[in-house]
Amino acid sequence: MFKHNKIFTALLGLTALSLTLGGCKKNFLDEPPRVQTIEDYFTTSNQAAREMVNAIYNKLYDWNIHSFPFIGMTEIAGDNASKGSDVGDSGGDKDQLDAYFFSPTSISFGDVWNGYFEGIARANKAIKFINELEIPEAQKIQYIAEARFLRAYFYFFLVRSFGEVPVIPQVPETEDEIAQTYVRSSISDVYALIESDFQYALQLPSKQLVDLGRVSGDAARAFLAKTALYRKNYGQCASYCNELINSQEYKLLPDYSHIWREIGEFSEESIWEVNAKGSDPQKGILEYFVVQAPRGGSKGLGWGFNTPTQAFYDAYEEGDVRREATIIVSGQTLWDGWETDPNHTNPLYNYKSYVSRLAESWGQGDMNANKNLRVMRYAEVLLMAAESANELGDAQLACDYLNRVRSRAGLPDYKTTDSDSLRMKIWNERRFELAFEHDRVFDLRRQGRIGEVMKSNGIPFVDGKHELYPIPQRQIDLSAGKMFQNPGY
Repeated sequence: MFKHNKIFTALLGLTALSLTLGGCKKNFLDEPPRVQTIEDYFTTSNQAAREMVNAIYNKLYDWNIHSFPFIGMTEIAGDNASKGSDVGDSGGDKDQLDAYFFSPTSISFGDVWNGYFEGIARANKAIKFINELEIPEAQKIQYIAEARFLRAYFYFFLVRSFGEVPVIPQVPETEDEIAQTYVRSSISDVYALIESDFQYALQLPSKQLVDLGRVSGDAARAFLAKTALYRKNYGQCASYCNELINSQEYKLLPDYSHIWREIGEFSEESIWEVNAKGSDPQKGILEYFVVQAPRGGSKGLGWGFNTPTQAFYDAYEEGDVRREATIIVSGQTLWDGWETDPNHTNPLYNYKSYVSRLAESWGQGDMNANKNLRVMRYAEVLLMAAESANELGDAQLACDYLNRVRSRAGLPDYKTTDSDSLRMKIWNERRFELAFEHDRVFDLRRQGRIGEVMKSNGIPFVDGKHELYPIPQRQIDLSAGKMFQNPGY
């Protein structure tokens, strides 16, 4: 895989090679150079371009992108999950996220802000560098398209978390450009960059068949559909979803529980997932597994955070097979024969983050267990298609898409011509189909009902404030008055 290649490794290799040749005999040195020079490497090397893009992918595995802060902001802060772990273990600030008493100084916000803007900076550097390379145009388009997709992906998380954020479309070089990195852009401007980047990425091959984990044209289509859904551009959302559905390249995996196992990686349902089978010295998204694994008792596996609530467990429809594939009940025997302990600290845990030591390749220990992160699945495309069809007035088509997902879950078809009840049914289906896939908080926000839902669960949600997370206080301080805070903080 591509995960740990570095341009600097190649640079050091070329430097070492030139030093080695410097000690050779004179008759050898008199011959014409037969190695690529460092200057050539950084002006004509396809490998250099690839490694610049790989450095962006590498960011996907970091703590401040897809690990504990991300889990806290996307799941623990929602209604499906609680902080979990021991009562006295705050997880830094996960107790604050769980109970909605977080502030601009809560550490998760600063972590993800730094992480996602680091990813954006890497993408900008790659785009600038690759544009200056003398390489075939097809390779140049490919690498820039991957970099722009990843930049859009980073921004999509930021805009849904914080609202207005600085738009940095290139490497800032002048004093004015540097100053603008502390100026928040409108949400419309942020989405304009996101959509432009995903549009550019449509030039990529529809599917990646070799370098699994690299982004594709179809991943860009799916994210264009999703951004359109967030912007309530239902016609556009439907169009992109229909392209994916009509391609017949994707299907629902027959057994929902298999999606989350190693045998389900890059399945016929997968549109994009982060490939955690990287090369040494590190595998896996840093601590993604161990943060959420069962805690305590004689068979504790991890820290025990992000635990399903009893209310969520009880909310599943009778016969819904997704519950057993989503939630571990302390004391049960798991699919691989691992016996959990009835005396774990918490009664319920996230099954989707589980990695088997007994029946899977596992990785390099608890911190780097090689669990692929499923980012976009065909099931979500069907649910986006259902939602957009309903909003466009085609309840029959919406029910058809919805029922494909329900059928796999072992549930009866849902039929109605009432768009309001169908909307709620589709939203509810997203809750159970995509549980613990890091969308619940954002779904509730875009649906305009996060306050209602959180308050119904006893959370002191403040309308007009908690619809967005606060801008990290350090960023406010560093901006010297250029950056303003979100309302209520």
